[in-house]
Amino acid sequence: MSILEKLGLAPKKNRGAPVIGEKKKKQEQASSLKKNMYVRILIIFGFLVVLAASVPQTSFKEPVSYSVGEPWRADDLTAPFTFPIKKDQETIEQEREEIKTSTPPIYNVNHDAEIRVLGKIDSLFQRFEPVLNSYEEWQKAQQNDEATAKKDSIQFVNRKNSAPHNLSQDSWNVLLENYRRTEILNQPVNTRSGPSNEFIGDYLKTQLEDIAETLFNDGIINVDKDKLSIDEIIVRDLKEYTERTRNIANIRDIDEAREYARHQFSDIFYEDMSPVASELFNQAIQPNIIFDQQETQAHINEALASISLSKGAVAQGQVIIRRGDIVTEERLNRLESLADARAQNATDLERWLRYGGDILAVFAIVTIFFFYLYLYRRHIFMNNTMLLLVLLAMALITVSGSIVYGLESISSYIVPVAIAPIILTIIFDSRVGLLATITLALITGLIDGKNFEYVAATTVACSLGLFSVRDIKKRSQFFFTTPGIVFLSYAVVILAFSMTSFNGWTNLGNELFFVLLNAIFIFITYPLILLFEKSFKVTTDFTLLELSDTNLPLLKELMTKAPGTFHHSLQVSNLAEAAAGAIGANSLLCRVGGLYHDIGKMENPGYFTENQTETNEHDKLKPRMSALVIKAHVSNGVKIAREREHKLPEVIIDFIKTHHGTTLIKFFWDKANEQADEDKKEIREEDFRYDGPLPQTKETGIMLLADCIEASSRAMKDPNYQKLETLIDKMIDARVNEGQLSKTPLTFQDLTTIKNTFLNILVGIYHSRVEYPKDKEGDAKKEQKADAFDETEFTPEAAPDHLPEKEEGQDSEPTPPIDEYYNS
Repeated sequence: MSILEKLGLAPKKNRGAPVIGEKKKKQEQASSLKKNMYVRILIIFGFLVVLAASVPQTSFKEPVSYSVGEPWRADDLTAPFTFPIKKDQETIEQEREEIKTSTPPIYNVNHDAEIRVLGKIDSLFQRFEPVLNSYEEWQKAQQNDEATAKKDSIQFVNRKNSAPHNLSQDSWNVLLENYRRTEILNQPVNTRSGPSNEFIGDYLKTQLEDIAETLFNDGIINVDKDKLSIDEIIVRDLKEYTERTRNIANIRDIDEAREYARHQFSDIFYEDMSPVASELFNQAIQPNIIFDQQETQAHINEALASISLSKGAVAQGQVIIRRGDIVTEERLNRLESLADARAQNATDLERWLRYGGDILAVFAIVTIFFFYLYLYRRHIFMNNTMLLLVLLAMALITVSGSIVYGLESISSYIVPVAIAPIILTIIFDSRVGLLATITLALITGLIDGKNFEYVAATTVACSLGLFSVRDIKKRSQFFFTTPGIVFLSYAVVILAFSMTSFNGWTNLGNELFFVLLNAIFIFITYPLILLFEKSFKVTTDFTLLELSDTNLPLLKELMTKAPGTFHHSLQVSNLAEAAAGAIGANSLLCRVGGLYHDIGKMENPGYFTENQTETNEHDKLKPRMSALVIKAHVSNGVKIAREREHKLPEVIIDFIKTHHGTTLIKFFWDKANEQADEDKKEIREEDFRYDGPLPQTKETGIMLLADCIEASSRAMKDPNYQKLETLIDKMIDARVNEGQLSKTPLTFQDLTTIKNTFLNILVGIYHSRVEYPKDKEGDAKKEQKADAFDETEFTPEAAPDHLPEKEEGQDSEPTPPIDEYYNS
């Protein structure tokens, strides 16, 4: 007796109906246990390492399970040691905002600005000279009526337009008039300081430089003062290594500097020259005190770092809360402060013990899931590829939950835990998905600080979500139903917990917002399923739904080349689907397998009786060659299914391979024996048997039965309930006795259910119909011809073009033998 058997954890022994080929199957299972065991151990070990890495090592803090307004149900709590009372987050945020708004910004003095401004003023006046010289030449030529007057005029205009001075026409006129009177006519002009015989240019330049120096001494900042929220700034002179705080009232911005210069020019110059000075000044002036964003932010960060996170302290032995007291915000703050203090004061040993305890708890949770796979889903546990698929899907969710848990601003409800159970439900079944839901909910809840509310909400929402895809029939069911169910389930549970301890509408709204994002993330499940299908070579219901469309090119080609075979495939598909649903097998898989199981007949459709009209191609062949042609439709079907343009999944190809098992092609076997007796030749039975393999699943076993029963029932004359029942019983018994179902997990109870299902459907198909007068004559002829037909000699794949006469004494209503079948 093994250890698991002693502990009562061994797989449950089958006490119901015996399984066909059970002894042989047990031997195969025993040998498969030793296959790839080390790879399986490596996969499980890697998954456990991922789980251990997902557990946060900073989880020493015990969350406070009480909310404001609840009574304290535990004993009186006193402070085990002196600890600080932390400030609430709102207070800290207020202090931070105050620091941000009250910290003076930092500016740096730019000494190069004054040099550049003075240099630009000097450059402006130097570039006046060519224009003024051209003007003087033009004026003199015009006074002397010289022929070059027009040319000089054009030269002057060109130089004035190309000059780098952005002056208005009025300003140009004032300057040129001053130059004409002083330099050309030698007339004095009036200024504030008296008459002058010199061009005003030098005096104007001096005044511009003096005012610029005055402004630079006071300071010109490069920021609009209206945008400053404080009254003081810090000005640093990196050249002189000085720093001082200055009031912004004593400093000008660029607009104020220009306004100051305009007032000064109006006092120095007459009204006509003042705008000229302002225009020139505005082109040259620039700030000399520059805002330093980096240093300002560093200054603010330094001030923020100095914020105290506590407000007072609780002395050792002081009562924090008494039994029965209502938890107020202040008391809750003290409880959380105690939890923080315990976490901070914990020793390394205590931290590692807590971390180790969390890991052991996670391993204990996941052990339940492993035991379930081992005991009840052995085919998944023993298949390394499928086991890797399951653990990879669960690991993705666990890692995502661990990442989100470390982000304080994001709720853990945003983690789309339902994705993994939904994927496992669609690929395997709902029980695997349900166990995965419970496992992931407990693990992520533990990672999220042992959050019971999160565990409950996740379990409910994910369970209902996977039930919505349990029997998925169309894509719209997944895209519209499942996300809505998950969202509503989460919302109901969260609302229920909020009603017990309401923390405000804002908190509830935030939780529902993250739940909505969670539901939206479920849409990525569909591309993930496609990725898993391609990576692990699995076939889900989504793929089967696509393949069940009879408008697909392959099925349309079958309908065109072999219409009889196509109709037969539809009937077999319906029979297999109904039987699979009756015994709890995969009905959708049976339906799709039935549609494609005979695609190999497209290669030689005329050699199969359902596609024949008047002639029989087998009349030209020897029995052995006919048998080879009949057998070839299996290998041809596999070849067609694996072609690049079709690429049918292997699970569908299994239906093509096994739908005849190793049965005997009896019609040609008997015919070959007759010819051998005449020619005294020896024939081999292997030449007249299908190559197999035998079906190994419930679905392929059902297909083998549905195929031969549908064909034989079609060959019957005047089928009724009794004859159909006898036919089904004999054919299924024959397949069992031949060992065709020995590798399938079908039980005799399953076979009984399958028989009843087949019978009900075939009776409905072949029920009696009203006989119309115009058809009586034709039906009589058909009946007369059918009376001459011995069904025991009939094989539908290769029916002869003439039917043998019935022997004397033969039963008037014969039933086809159990080994007679329709090749499909």
